Amino acid sequence: MMPSPSIVKIEPTSDAGVVDHPREDRRERGCPRRETWTLYESADGLMTCGIWQCEVGRWRIMFPPGKDEYFFVLQGHVRLHDQLGQWTDVKAGEGAVIPGGFMGSFEVVEPVRKHFVVTERAA
Repeated sequence: MMPSPSIVKIEPTSDAGVVDHPREDRRERGCPRRETWTLYESADGLMTCGIWQCEVGRWRIMFPPGKDEYFFVLQGHVRLHDQLGQWTDVKAGEGAVIPGGFMGSFEVVEPVRKHFVVTERAA
């Protein structure tokens, strides 16, 4: 019998995260500073999770088919806009899933900090 894999505990870190900004061609409002702490990545690279925080701003997003993100807002408020003009608000204490194939805009209404899990699979 093969031993089962070990549980991986996700703990906050005091290390600096990776800082970036939305690509210029996708920006709709502002050029917010984004910081990402990847706290776990599966050996096959098909799942990553961590913490992400961002300043107020808005930019276009395009998730390829087969790439999904679940996130849970720890602090702040985000709004996801779809291509039909509808939006979904996600505030502190709430979570959401961005499904593969989603195209729209990601707006940070109030500075946000969230846990995220991104999975990739065959489309």
